[in-house]
Amino acid sequence: MSAFEWRSQTRLLDEVADALRERIYSGIYAPGAILRQEQIATEFGISRTPLREAFRVLERDGLVVHQAGRSVRVASADLNHLVDAYALREVVDGVAARFAAERSTPEDIALFRSMIKQQPSSVSPWNPKSYTQLNVDFHMAIMNAARNPTLLAFIPLLRMTSQVFAPAFSLSVERAREALIEHEQIVDAIANREGDKAEILARAHIRSTTARLQAQKPEPETAK
Repeated sequence: MSAFEWRSQTRLLDEVADALRERIYSGIYAPGAILRQEQIATEFGISRTPLREAFRVLERDGLVVHQAGRSVRVASADLNHLVDAYALREVVDGVAARFAAERSTPEDIALFRSMIKQQPSSVSPWNPKSYTQLNVDFHMAIMNAARNPTLLAFIPLLRMTSQVFAPAFSLSVERAREALIEHEQIVDAIANREGDKAEILARAHIRSTTARLQAQKPEPETAK
């Protein structure tokens, strides 16, 4: 494997954090995996100092956890935490769809349509990894089309929920088929400049996933 070439020493922390983040998003570092600092530092060709700082950045993102003995692992998929995260996603995705209906360009709409045409190829035949990536790309495109810089701060939340943790609980070909229909309805509302409808549809889309997650939570024990 070729050595990493970092673009800027002054931005080394950001670049290392980005590289680690992408490895988590792509599944190279799976949920719960131990991240061995010495091995990663050697592979990246850096000292442990920027690596430890990068781990702290990822910890703030909720992607890694520091354990006793100074070890670091990728965060595990916790169902309660994921349900809470999707409650926030519902609001964020709704706002993004509303702003996209108000601010998207014809080029944005064309991109949405193109993405929708690509998505069925990941469902038949069923390819969970491809679907997950196409799904995340679609939602990120809506965030970008909203042209609201504040929304971009929630991209880590989008990728953490949809790309890292949700597949462990709620990803299925049946739900994917439903989601593709919902995606098309959201785009139609955005293209027609129907902000209220776009927000309602986007929020309902996320609530469908939340409901599937909620259904997997164990029933509370009743007092005897």
